Amino acid sequence: MDATPSPPSRGASPRRFAGALLGLLHGHVALFGEELKEQQSHTLRLLVLTSLSLVFGLLLVIGLSAALLISFWDSHRLTVIILLCAAYTLGLLICLLRLLTHLRNAPPPFNASLEELARDREQLLP
Repeated sequence: MDATPSPPSRGASPRRFAGALLGLLHGHVALFGEELKEQQSHTLRLLVLTSLSLVFGLLLVIGLSAALLISFWDSHRLTVIILLCAAYTLGLLICLLRLLTHLRNAPPPFNASLEELARDREQLLP
C-alpha cells in the first residue's frame, strides 16, 4: 500500500472563502445598523429641538411685533408694519440661504461604513 498523500480537495477553499465573505458581510451589516440607529436618534433629537425652537421663536416674534405695533399705533402704524414685514423677509432669506449651504456641505451619511468598504476593497483586490 502506497502512503502518498492525496491532493487537498477543492471543497475546503470555497468554503473558507464563503465563510470569510459572510464574516465581512456580517461586520458591515452590523456597522450599518449601528450607524442607522445613530442617524435616527440624531435626526429625531434635531427635529424635536427645531420644532420647539420654531414654536418659541414664533411666539416671541408675535409678541414683540404686537408690542411694537401697539406702541406706534397712533403715529406710524403703516411704517411699522412695512418695516416688520421687511425684517421678516430678510430673516427668512438669510435662513434659507444658510440652510441650503448646510445641506450642500453636509458630510455623507454612513461615512464609516463607506470607509470600511473601501478598505476591504483595497485588501481584496490586487
